[in-house]
Amino acid sequence: MRSGPTAAPAPSRRTVLAAAGLGLGLQFIGANAFAAGTRNRFVLIICRGAADGLSVTPPIGDANYVPLRGDLAITGDALRLDGDFGLHPQLSAIHRMAQTGQARIAPAVAMPDRIRSHFEAQDKLENGAGHDAAVGWMNRALASLAKGDKAEGLSVGPVAPLVLRGPVPTASWSPGRVVETEARLPTLIQDLYKDDPVLSVAFGKGLQTEATAQAAMSRLGSPDPEAQTAADASAVESAMAQGLSPREAARRARSMSGSDRNAARTLGQTIAGLMLQDAGADMVAISLDGFDTHANQAGQLATRLTYLDALVDGLHSGLGQAWADTAVLVVTEFGRTARTNGTAGTDHGAASTALLLGGGLKPGGIIGDWPTLQEAKLYENRDLAPTLDMRSLFKGVLADHMGVDRRALDTTVFPDSANAPPLQTLV
Repeated sequence: MRSGPTAAPAPSRRTVLAAAGLGLGLQFIGANAFAAGTRNRFVLIICRGAADGLSVTPPIGDANYVPLRGDLAITGDALRLDGDFGLHPQLSAIHRMAQTGQARIAPAVAMPDRIRSHFEAQDKLENGAGHDAAVGWMNRALASLAKGDKAEGLSVGPVAPLVLRGPVPTASWSPGRVVETEARLPTLIQDLYKDDPVLSVAFGKGLQTEATAQAAMSRLGSPDPEAQTAADASAVESAMAQGLSPREAARRARSMSGSDRNAARTLGQTIAGLMLQDAGADMVAISLDGFDTHANQAGQLATRLTYLDALVDGLHSGLGQAWADTAVLVVTEFGRTARTNGTAGTDHGAASTALLLGGGLKPGGIIGDWPTLQEAKLYENRDLAPTLDMRSLFKGVLADHMGVDRRALDTTVFPDSANAPPLQTLV
């Protein structure tokens, strides 16, 4: 037996990584280190809080819309798509895309379970199945693709969302977080990987990516979009206290939201830069909060849609030619009531709107059917009725755009979902 001090065991890769909460630069070591050529990309934007589809894509041609919505109805200000639907006036960049065939709407979509709890509904939206709740459907899709060409995943937000969690390693980045590349932990990991020809290069690229992202974020006019949202909402409340209608208060909020729009556009461009790296992400999940509008909806929603529109605009400009190979899907966990409540807002509902964007969309009108807002057609006499299973929308993009096999979609990515076939001719 050897006497004397026992040498400390060399730290393993797993224990070093588990010892700290790491930002994007550090997590990139778990991603594929090999360069890729031109490839298709998919971005999922989750608007948490139940975005009001009847305001995102106002059904201006439905005779029951204004009577149901009153002051919250968006008619004359709507950015028209056709005689039946428009876009919220804050979605100007998305409207320009729609005019060139790069945006389509699914105005009555929902997951198959009728749930009005945010947490349960978001879990269903991101898990895509009734079991195995620790794994998200995007992670399962990455696993299906990994059997052929390796694919990367990236989440953007303070917490990695369920939709990307699972056995396939993915990267994550929180824009509000700064990773000090001169700190002791990165130095330790660099030493750990110095003799690995693949991981040493991947880790170095990860640190470079984080430095690039943080440099871009440092130029933002508002590094904390939630704080900007709170400020704008406060301005709306003040305007309404002065006797302005919700619509006029929303207009005032829009006139004050320039810094928010600039911040979101820069964020979108930064995410695009991360995607365009040699080992950049093929699938990206972005979380946006603040869409639960029980009171004073006009101003709150205008502020959040300003941010969403500018984020998409930043992705579009930042991706450049790669936009032609990118599909962006904007979804929410459920919709809101067809009628307004007593506090100038709306409550938890059923169907909402999804937006499909990208440079390679196939031409077409609305995605799915419109059930109308006739009282007899409302779900439980209160909500817009769903006519499209959200899983069919997800599957259509994954099948036609990302090349996921139909059998894998029905049995693995969305287990036991053969009754929700992929939509055809989307991209």
